[in-house]
Amino acid sequence: MRFRFCGGLDCPDWVLAEITILARMSSIKMKLLSGQVIKNLLGEVLDYEKVKKYTADAKYDTSDVKAAISVLTFILSSAARYDIESAPLSDELQQLGLPKEHSTSLCKLFADNSSSLQDHFRLKSLRLSQIEKVDYTVRHVLDFSGQQVLEEPIVDLTLVLNDPHLSSSKTVSFSMTSRKFQTFLHEMKVAKEAMASTSNAL
Repeated sequence: MRFRFCGGLDCPDWVLAEITILARMSSIKMKLLSGQVIKNLLGEVLDYEKVKKYTADAKYDTSDVKAAISVLTFILSSAARYDIESAPLSDELQQLGLPKEHSTSLCKLFADNSSSLQDHFRLKSLRLSQIEKVDYTVRHVLDFSGQQVLEEPIVDLTLVLNDPHLSSSKTVSFSMTSRKFQTFLHEMKVAKEAMASTSNAL
């Protein structure tokens, strides 16, 4: 069976298995735990003291706590990414075995935060590395006498990238033959043109 919150695909087996763990919590405690998961998805550090407090009544062990956080993270992030409304999401979660009280509680919280989640995911998805500097050298492989070229030239490339996820720069170095470099350069030009045409279309 296919589910909209899974992007029109089958629900992963591990999600099906962990739904039963969520059902062991009260709907109120699951909503509170979901609130912590949403904060974490929005970039805040997960408050493990509160997580322990919310899961204490259900007598979760460490693996149960991790499973509950993982399945809530998957449900909430996938539903936001695939822009599913709370009512159909609630129906789908009940089809997977989540009690009605739990799914209603979770989906109300999701409805209140779906726009914030989508905005945050959109911002993260557009954070691309910027090339700050490019250096290259061309090497010729010679024979032992140092006079005869044995292979085609080798191009050594060094890119200095501004990584927005690290808020710093990182250096990437790699080498390729001159023929591979020509192919690489052509593909980069094609990609640049495709990106430009997409931007113009938007």
